[in-house]
Amino acid sequence: MKNIFRKTAVTALSLVVAAGLFAGCGSDKKDAGTASPQKVEGKVAASGSTALLPLLKAGQEEFYKKHDKVTINLSGGGSFTGQKQVASGAVDIGNSDVALADDLKDKGLVETKLVGIPFVFITNKDVAVENLSAGQYVDIMTGKIRNWKEVGGKDQKITIVHRSKSSGSRATIAQVVLKGAQFTDDAIIQDSNGSVRSAIATTPGAIGYVDAAYVDGTVKALSFDGVKYSIAAVIDGKYPVYTFGRMFTKGEPKGAVKAFVDYVTSSEFQEKHAEQKGFVPVTKMKK
Repeated sequence: MKNIFRKTAVTALSLVVAAGLFAGCGSDKKDAGTASPQKVEGKVAASGSTALLPLLKAGQEEFYKKHDKVTINLSGGGSFTGQKQVASGAVDIGNSDVALADDLKDKGLVETKLVGIPFVFITNKDVAVENLSAGQYVDIMTGKIRNWKEVGGKDQKITIVHRSKSSGSRATIAQVVLKGAQFTDDAIIQDSNGSVRSAIATTPGAIGYVDAAYVDGTVKALSFDGVKYSIAAVIDGKYPVYTFGRMFTKGEPKGAVKAFVDYVTSSEFQEKHAEQKGFVPVTKMKK
């Protein structure tokens, strides 16, 4: 009888211990399964590239649908302005068409590539030219060619409309097209892609460059070395006038800033909006 009693007691104790362990495990699983992700809250300030604004505004609108406790303030000012402001702490994100300036490389800034940004040369619709060679673009932008008749157009003065020295768009054209040659000072300077487009649309004989997202029916888009701009031509390497859109943060992004950066660089957002806005998804760009 004693043996039977001992066996019964041991069995009962084992069941109690097992039940306790099972209950504990069940409690852990329940807690893990019902734990809700931390809400993203806060404010995000971003400035810089006006070329990227159409895409980032779409990102802002979509992001708000997922995170209604975040406020995002987007402004332009030019790529170098964005870089300087994020380096100084004036904004959380500096949006840029160009790589980080040399004098800011010791400021702890972190780069995240956003998209490929193609640029297109545009003219007033009265200009009777459809294509220019790389050399002709250089000669026009440096002031060597001053009349459209010199490149097959009508006898008409060429008026250059483009961006200030703080502009990433200007820096891209200087690097990719001019390759070290200097822009002429005989030009009309505007502070944004939209302003360049508007000025060219209303100025006979005008030419300039804008991010492809800003090309519309008010102006004429020119081919480059016989290649008409398209996203496919950029991806295939046939159309060379492009750069990368970048987002700079001071250190690794955190909180609401990280959430926004992660969202606009996600395949979910890029596949839906990048090409629609005239950009090339970063996943399709050749590094």
